[in-house]
Amino acid sequence: MTGEERRWLFRAWLLGVCLISCICIVNVLTIQHDSPDLGPLRPIIWEGSSALVSMVIFTIPAAMAFWTVRARARWWIALPAHLSALLVYSALHVAGFLVLREWAHAALLGETYTYGPLSTEFPYEFRKDFLAYLLASGAFWLALQRSGQQPQPTEPARPATFDIQDGARLIRVPMENILAVRSAGNYVEFILTDDRRPLMRSSLAAIQEALATHGFVRTHKSWLVNEARVAGLRPEGSGDYTIELGALEAPLSRRFPEALAALRARN
Repeated sequence: MTGEERRWLFRAWLLGVCLISCICIVNVLTIQHDSPDLGPLRPIIWEGSSALVSMVIFTIPAAMAFWTVRARARWWIALPAHLSALLVYSALHVAGFLVLREWAHAALLGETYTYGPLSTEFPYEFRKDFLAYLLASGAFWLALQRSGQQPQPTEPARPATFDIQDGARLIRVPMENILAVRSAGNYVEFILTDDRRPLMRSSLAAIQEALATHGFVRTHKSWLVNEARVAGLRPEGSGDYTIELGALEAPLSRRFPEALAALRARN
């Protein structure tokens, strides 16, 4: 049994425990209302013993549901197997609560518990156990079906890229591999981490607009730099700076104070 199957079976069991507890409380209150002469303890013993045993023997329909799913048994094989399991379930339920009731009546009330003839009482309990077994088996089966629905693996996020049209050649470059972009007349020059410098016919303003959301800032009338690649800032006097991008250096003009503030905040 996988960990996921165990988790979902446990959740189904907890759901069953909650339902049984609610039914137990309702039955106790009903008996006390209809037969107040019995006192509060007897209904609690009767209904509580039945509920406790049911919580334990829920393992039977859980095991049968697991077998049904794993074996993929045909109905003509699964049906007699479930009928046999139902008989065991009901017999254990009746035997279990009889033992608990006899002990509780003797220990707490000082009296002998009388159940009645099995020939009439067992068929009555069997009808209720049949419904409980059916509901429990269905809940466990649905839980196992849910555990088998593995989430679809998500594709790893692809790094953001930029397409550089270098003449007739298209170069697709990850954003992190672009150190800076420099104006070169009617072209822009991309300065890459692998020392390539492809040219693309475009204005620097158009490239700035395309790269602004990827952390590129305008530091000079002719330069864009990748904020993530800035290693340091070196003052040059009069408010100008030199941006250190590894072996590459780019200018930072005092006319671009927003770029200076952004780079300082990052570094």
